[in-house]
Amino acid sequence: MIKFIRTVDYLSETIGKTFGWTVLVLTASTCYEVFRRYVMNDPTDWAFDMSYMLYGTLFLMSGAYTLSKGGHVRGDFMYRKWQPRTQAKVDFALYLLFFFPGVLALVFSGFFYGADAMRIQEVSVNSPVGVPVWPLKMIIFVAGITLVLQGLAELCRCILCIQNNEWLDRGDDVVELETALQQQFGKSEEGHKA
Repeated sequence: MIKFIRTVDYLSETIGKTFGWTVLVLTASTCYEVFRRYVMNDPTDWAFDMSYMLYGTLFLMSGAYTLSKGGHVRGDFMYRKWQPRTQAKVDFALYLLFFFPGVLALVFSGFFYGADAMRIQEVSVNSPVGVPVWPLKMIIFVAGITLVLQGLAELCRCILCIQNNEWLDRGDDVVELETALQQQFGKSEEGHKA
């Protein structure tokens, strides 16, 4: 079970970091558009479509990565005080009741939505050049699949925590600012004591 969790976490991390590079493309294309629009007085026909398509892709494809790192928003004012086993039981139930129905709906509707868009080679109605939007619509299905896989890994993580009363670590890729400051403050105090 741990090997499955680690494999899916690695896959989600790889996909998330790979699609994270779209930020650079998005930034470069926006800068180019601003230059063309305000310096050369010759705006592009494709910049608006490219910006929402790249941002949409980044948003969709980072969902599983964020889930693998436990980074989604959570109202945890009560949750953080519970024992890990209790947290895992609640998480397990919530994944089954809410997460999987929503994500499976995303997968199935995204598949048909994307397949129809690909079949007719759908283009943007916002652009005079007809920028293809069907690839973005296919990303909805792909993002849903990555979320299903990561959700299964999270269920396995819950099962292990229910058994051991301890959460399996998520790696040290991302640290919340509050945690990083606490770690830094703790290290600086240890240095002063020595």
